[in-house]
Amino acid sequence: MRLLSDAELAQILDKEIFHKISDAADSLGLECYVVGGYVRDLFLERPSNDIDVVVVGSGIKVADALRRSLGRKAHISVFRNFGTAQVKYKGTEVEFVGARRESYTRGSRKPIVEDGTLEDDQNRRDFTINALAVCLNKDRFGELVDPFDGVYDMEDGIIRTPLDPDITFSDDPLRMLRCIRFATQLNFFIEEETFDALQRNADRIKIISGERVEEELNKIMMTKTPSKGFVDLQRCGLLPLIMPELSALDIIETKNGRAHKNNFYHTLEVLDNVSRRSDNLWLRWAALMHDIGKARSKRWDPIAGWTFHNHNFIGAKMVPEIFRRMKLPMDAKMKYVQKLVDLHMRPIAIADDVVTDSAVRRLINDAGDDIDDLMILCEADITSKNQVRKQQFLENFRMVREKLTDLKEKDFKRLLQPVIDGNEIMEMFHLKPSREVGTLKQTLKNAVLDNKVANEREPLMQLLMEKAKAMGLC
Repeated sequence: MRLLSDAELAQILDKEIFHKISDAADSLGLECYVVGGYVRDLFLERPSNDIDVVVVGSGIKVADALRRSLGRKAHISVFRNFGTAQVKYKGTEVEFVGARRESYTRGSRKPIVEDGTLEDDQNRRDFTINALAVCLNKDRFGELVDPFDGVYDMEDGIIRTPLDPDITFSDDPLRMLRCIRFATQLNFFIEEETFDALQRNADRIKIISGERVEEELNKIMMTKTPSKGFVDLQRCGLLPLIMPELSALDIIETKNGRAHKNNFYHTLEVLDNVSRRSDNLWLRWAALMHDIGKARSKRWDPIAGWTFHNHNFIGAKMVPEIFRRMKLPMDAKMKYVQKLVDLHMRPIAIADDVVTDSAVRRLINDAGDDIDDLMILCEADITSKNQVRKQQFLENFRMVREKLTDLKEKDFKRLLQPVIDGNEIMEMFHLKPSREVGTLKQTLKNAVLDNKVANEREPLMQLLMEKAKAMGLC
């Protein structure tokens, strides 16, 4: 972070767009301030392209005056119902709004809005670090207005609300997720009083739409260390309301002196491991959900101890219901996550045994184009504290990857489908689409995958006739 004086702020804002805004506001005799995230990120030395401007008066009038001064290259969009306007100019977007005060009713996060002062506008901001304003009027250009000491909170790495956090979160419960999201993105801590208010108001999240929740969760997922956000969500009681299936993993049961690991914290470790290697949002979701079936599959066995048999299969079946409830996309992205959850034990099983060509061929066939992502997930899943065992797994994974590369180089994937297809089988044996056709196709496919028969017509035809005869089809 960098502490900036008013003179330094004026120097940073010494750009055409800000001087044009200044002139437009002065020509109308209106106070004008750049606010929010843009100002925060100046101090945090983070890149920011979103410029928000508050006008004490009509933001639309200042936006229109700016558009006229910029000429034909500027484009304005006006949203009169919301009292806002957006000006686009040479790749820069500036949002204008009039200063306002807000009041809320208990059952809605939509505020009753009235014209207000700059003080009113800063009072309604979610967090102190987002309540900073820098004046753009010529006679005060660069002057910082920071009534809640947001600069000191940034210096201390603290997320805190400007006013009573209970009112802030109760009025607009989405701010609870934003609180955790900002703490995760900036690697800040949530101030104690503010965190207590998260716990007291967690139940209010129920009035927020799934789409808004999804948006904030995705932003948490795309941070450098997303586990931080999910730990805070669990600690404050929001996670059981948003994603109870994940929250349910946060338990350790002991029986006859034998305990299993905490699958919630294991999951978050896997998520962070994946995040260090990939910016793929949906691979991160697959990491978050890879063990989601463990709570439902957990059983006690007197000999084996705690077991989680078929948790990958159970978890894969849970993915669509979770995505649907959370308003996550139900398209190919969901199918991708579901497939990785379903398959994530396969490379581990291969790596735990002798790495055979046959097993790797089957893995290539089932994972398809997502094989590399699956391997990233599986390698991230090795979180054992036993360094010898961990190293053994990673060495076996290296062998799996070598075989994957070798088989790809041979273009083996192209040969995985037997040269005799289902249509020909139906024609030969006068069958309609049926279980018998599927059995015959799978027999041929298994033989090719196991390298028992060359993927050539003559040996496959011989095998087909033998199987058909055994099934009484000829």
